[in-house]
Amino acid sequence: MKLTYEKMFGCDDTYYDVLEKSGIEEEPTSADIEFASRMVCGVQENLEQIDGVLSEAAVGWTVDRMPKVDLSILRNAVYEICFAKDVPAAVAVNEAVELAKTFCDEKSPRFINGVLGKVVRSGE
Repeated sequence: MKLTYEKMFGCDDTYYDVLEKSGIEEEPTSADIEFASRMVCGVQENLEQIDGVLSEAAVGWTVDRMPKVDLSILRNAVYEICFAKDVPAAVAVNEAVELAKTFCDEKSPRFINGVLGKVVRSGE
């Protein structure tokens, strides 16, 4: 999520840079790095389509008006729901809501859950 967030501002930090900035000293596994890289690349490669999905699902909100942390969480989750078929939609939604509880304001988890619920229902 943090790498996706940084990409919004043109930052080219690596996985290790983000860990360092976050104060995380634990060495990541190769699977963690591979997953994060696949996620960030997938979001960037499909950004226009992901933002289109979000625009349709977030009634009354434009992507430009969304808080940037919420948007990075939503982009990752929509990527997982729409493109990464190895992640069940319910897991992507749950992870996004949990991230929002940690990194966003008190209204964000409900907003993110509602938007992603519409995304999941529209894909059924």
